[in-house]
Amino acid sequence: MKAAILNKYDKNEIDLTITEVNKPVIKADEVLVKLTAAGVNPVDNMISRGEIKLIKNYKLPLIAGNELVGVVEAVGAGVTKFKVGDRVFARLPLAKIGAFAQYAAVASHALAKVPDYLTDIEAAAVPLTALTVMQALELMQVTAGKTIFISGGTGGVGAMAIPLAKAKGLTVVTNGNGRNRQQVLDLGADRFIDYKQEDYTKVLAEVDYVLDTLGGKHTAKQMTILKAGGQLVSLRGLPNGEFAKRMHFSKGKQLLFTLAGYRLDRLAARHQVKYHFIFVESNGDQLQEVADIFTKLKVKPLIDTVYPFEQVNQALDKVANGHSRGKTVLSF
Repeated sequence: MKAAILNKYDKNEIDLTITEVNKPVIKADEVLVKLTAAGVNPVDNMISRGEIKLIKNYKLPLIAGNELVGVVEAVGAGVTKFKVGDRVFARLPLAKIGAFAQYAAVASHALAKVPDYLTDIEAAAVPLTALTVMQALELMQVTAGKTIFISGGTGGVGAMAIPLAKAKGLTVVTNGNGRNRQQVLDLGADRFIDYKQEDYTKVLAEVDYVLDTLGGKHTAKQMTILKAGGQLVSLRGLPNGEFAKRMHFSKGKQLLFTLAGYRLDRLAARHQVKYHFIFVESNGDQLQEVADIFTKLKVKPLIDTVYPFEQVNQALDKVANGHSRGKTVLSF
């Protein structure tokens, strides 16, 4: 089979090599998936640049790719939830990625069935982003009736986060470019703030939860709109000691991440709020919950560009340097 291989970490030039490798042999708890599409994400470039070595240091060469859609071609002896012919999708387990290939052996606990109303291309936009949102909401232990601010809600994360937060019974406030106002309101947002017209820190206060998709200076700014005891999960901030403990890292790594996140933790304490960092993990049960919610609401992910598998490097460059209005996807 053909696969896109990462041969070396390089901070400046990301260049995967498409080559022929053996089709994977599945274990008892795995499913052999023939790929139809794969999502392309910032984390793919982060891995290639060696930026997540402290979280997961992969042994190279490595089949790249974290998010896939495909059809079940074979099931392991211990698998009962899936059968040959099922259309499935997944955010692959961190320990065993490899979505940029014609076939993948995937642990059954990472998989869910694709909603019938989604095409394979649309489905490829769902797992990684939707699981990030679900795990963020779980981490904050959100309660129905409370309010969440989703920063930058007009992007791909917002398109997932808004309907999922609404499904959890939250009042949703978000911000972004005014030209996307109606699109965001149609997804279920209760209030939209045009960042060109209003500063969210001036018009929001006593918010219960924040999902920070922007990072940088915005992480600290968003703490100011939370009520005492409020919680913020950042997708773009710095990892901290709490994150390292949650990931069961070594004591040495826990100390390192405690130092890395010290400023944000200290700032959160000053505002009497809680700061969390998240790095999404595979979870088939959560993804199936997403699929069930999306089936009811008929949520359609935003797709920016679809590349043939052979143009994987152009797709990665698009994610790294292009101005996207939706997901970049590989088609097999």
